Amino acid sequence: MTRHLLKANCNTVHLGGFSPNIEPALRVDSGDRIDIETYSGYYVADKAPPEFLTPEFLDICQNLPPHRKVGPGPHLLTGPIYVNNAEPGDVLEIHIEDVYPSLPVGFNAIRAGWGALPEYFSEPKLRFIPLDLEQKIAEFPAGSGIRIPLHPFFGIIGVANAEINRSSIPPERYGGNMDNRELQAGTRLFLPVFLRGGLLSIGDGHSAQGDGEVDGTAIETSMNGTIQIILRKDFILIFPFAETPTHIVIMGFGRTLDEAFEMAVKQTIYWLQTFAGFKEEEAYVLCSIAVNFRITQAVNNPQKGVHGMMPKCILPEIKIIGHRV
Repeated sequence: MTRHLLKANCNTVHLGGFSPNIEPALRVDSGDRIDIETYSGYYVADKAPPEFLTPEFLDICQNLPPHRKVGPGPHLLTGPIYVNNAEPGDVLEIHIEDVYPSLPVGFNAIRAGWGALPEYFSEPKLRFIPLDLEQKIAEFPAGSGIRIPLHPFFGIIGVANAEINRSSIPPERYGGNMDNRELQAGTRLFLPVFLRGGLLSIGDGHSAQGDGEVDGTAIETSMNGTIQIILRKDFILIFPFAETPTHIVIMGFGRTLDEAFEMAVKQTIYWLQTFAGFKEEEAYVLCSIAVNFRITQAVNNPQKGVHGMMPKCILPEIKIIGHRV
């Protein structure tokens, strides 16, 4: 097993989407660890305070090659990471070992036509929010005494599929812009593989976010972290799911929250059948009496997100995805 350092620069990031045609930024073997650097704020750099603008980030903003601008989304993503021997139908098990803001400032943006209430909040507004990295808090509004705990995570962890220049905005079976605040350090994320090598990209750092992400953004932050990638060939996965220290987190996406909720319930039933041996109807009942379904995000048009939170303590003492619960 090797430990790699993947810096964010003009040769290792891509903007706006995913594509099978992007040259990999790094090639790794199963079991390797990657210390990864990401930047956020490509489209707000001209309005940002000095502490937001590192020389490396400015170089990306000013000199990113055209062939690494691959979609209409606003996100800078580091990657793709090519996993040797990964083939379509395999699964990437991604251990999120560490996630932390690299700069003492983030931003929140209301965009016209976006968010949960675009008809009520139609005027664009950009705010830069200082981060106290020592105490791991942000105060908002400034001077209010309201201290927001920082719970950093990567809003986007996703793989490429055959679609050329796929937007980075909507999440789907490939992961992508899930904006799931449960994907913090100590979590394992499982993603299906669609192309040889997997082609995993990461970015969209969030220092703090509520479920729903209702105005369209979190505290968007340049973010560093450490991941380990395990290649799994021993099971088939339809939709992403994650395992935190306390819960199984099962994702559902759809064009409406109703569709996303329905998909999350179906995928939770499928998970319980596949990995815990439940009968279909019993799994449905368990979803009703023991699983909490939450709005992940309601703003990443055209795909909303809902996730089911299943406490691991209720599950039987069975082997689940490589170890016992």
